[in-house]
Amino acid sequence: MASDPTDPASRGKYADRLDRELWDYIDKVNGWYPPEIVASPIAEQRAVYNQMCVAFDQGRPEGVTTSDGLVATKTHAIPVRRYRMANRVAAAVVVYFHGGGFVLGDLNSHDDICAEICAGTGFEVISADYRLAPEHPHPASFDDALAVFEWAAATSALPIVLCGESAGGNLAAAVAQATRRHPRHAISQMLIYPGLGSAETGRSYVEHAEAPLLTLADIEFYRRIRSAPGQALDDPTFSPLKDRDFAGLPPTVIVTAECDPLSSDGKIYRDRILAAGGQAVWREEPRLVHSFLRARMTVRRAAEAFGRIIWDIAKLGAGDGALISPQVGEMAGRPEGGAKERGPSDF
Repeated sequence: MASDPTDPASRGKYADRLDRELWDYIDKVNGWYPPEIVASPIAEQRAVYNQMCVAFDQGRPEGVTTSDGLVATKTHAIPVRRYRMANRVAAAVVVYFHGGGFVLGDLNSHDDICAEICAGTGFEVISADYRLAPEHPHPASFDDALAVFEWAAATSALPIVLCGESAGGNLAAAVAQATRRHPRHAISQMLIYPGLGSAETGRSYVEHAEAPLLTLADIEFYRRIRSAPGQALDDPTFSPLKDRDFAGLPPTVIVTAECDPLSSDGKIYRDRILAAGGQAVWREEPRLVHSFLRARMTVRRAAEAFGRIIWDIAKLGAGDGALISPQVGEMAGRPEGGAKERGPSDF
């Protein structure tokens, strides 16, 4: 990355590719959480990240209630936060895993996003505060995500939708794969710009290696810091795309950003589910970058994309597999991904 990412001269090929309002968002993020902070101690990174999350927080929509609790395991307790709509009976529960590169984030960092998912769908949402690296390398985060899923399955009779953003998308996919034959397996999953562990030679990794807000170097940093000594990169609980069996997975929607090195992971994951006879949709949102959910209040494209995500989750939670057609995942423009404007009526 350039030393001053807010300098228009440093924007390279993205200068005209991204809308001005998105650049305003990118500059604001970099003002709070500059790229060079990855060289700082982890405690400092988390403190600065948490301050940034507070600066972007939109609060909870009216009618959303919350309660905090703990999921007990044999060795520790996992904090969780449950979101409900007052005076409304939920039809499903969303188990949500936040982003942050497996290093950052907690129940507060994505609180407003979880609350808006709850308000937009009417579903309960359970957010998991899984353990973070480097203090807790893999498989700690996966083990916690799995434990929260199993707790939700044991304590709620509602259908379960797995949902995760970025690192959380990795966890959601890994849990879906590990529990596909569970008596109370998830009925669907929504993955938002997930990192699923494909080879870093795919289209988006090459084309967007220096994309704003997430670079290939950032991805490699987070992978290293998450890895335990001797970590096997073909472990599907670490990299879901390393699994050899994609049969039996629930209906899946993957949403990625066009200008994000991780976008190709979405296409590959979709294709493997389809090849195994499952149902999956991949949508690459045009002219957006990694972490665009935080831009939803100021960037029109991000707001529209988040609206589609809410709509997707609502339909996934309804459990009607016929709502998800493999053809929907075929992106217009080029066979490996292109983007087109799409609304709920296209499903």
